[in-house]
Amino acid sequence: MSTSIVIRAFQKSDYPSCAKIYGDGINTGVATFETEVPDWEKWDTKYLKPCRFVAAVNDVVVGWVALTPFSDRAVYSGVAEVTLYISKEFRGQGIGKMLLEHLNTESEAQGFWTLQAKIFPQNSASISLFTNCGFRKVGVRESLGMRDGVWHDNVLLERRKKEEY
Repeated sequence: MSTSIVIRAFQKSDYPSCAKIYGDGINTGVATFETEVPDWEKWDTKYLKPCRFVAAVNDVVVGWVALTPFSDRAVYSGVAEVTLYISKEFRGQGIGKMLLEHLNTESEAQGFWTLQAKIFPQNSASISLFTNCGFRKVGVRESLGMRDGVWHDNVLLERRKKEEY
């Protein structure tokens, strides 16, 4: 049986699969400061409507990517933060790269000029993925937040639209 990977726009019916994948990421302890999966309404409000995508393998959602606004100020309307999660059974198979490259292209078409990511330093696979997809490390935010009683740093990465300013 061949594996068919499709990147497509997120649909509301994908949320249960995305929530499970997000929960698996939360359980790693090094993917997010969140400790609970939000319900649909909170998730839908948090993530921008454009640039929500899923990866499906043989019609089963195995990963997702979405953007949150950097700020509500108009001057930052083209700046967003990337959230990307891959099902634990499908990590390391290039699906994250496919999703992130798709997001990079589609976000530029939607008018975004800067994407950023905040990643725990222990999450070396994610840092490698983002740097391989055109993001650069711009710094480390030390003891940015506490999760489960432990302070965590965040590596701040960004990708700029490829044009002159």
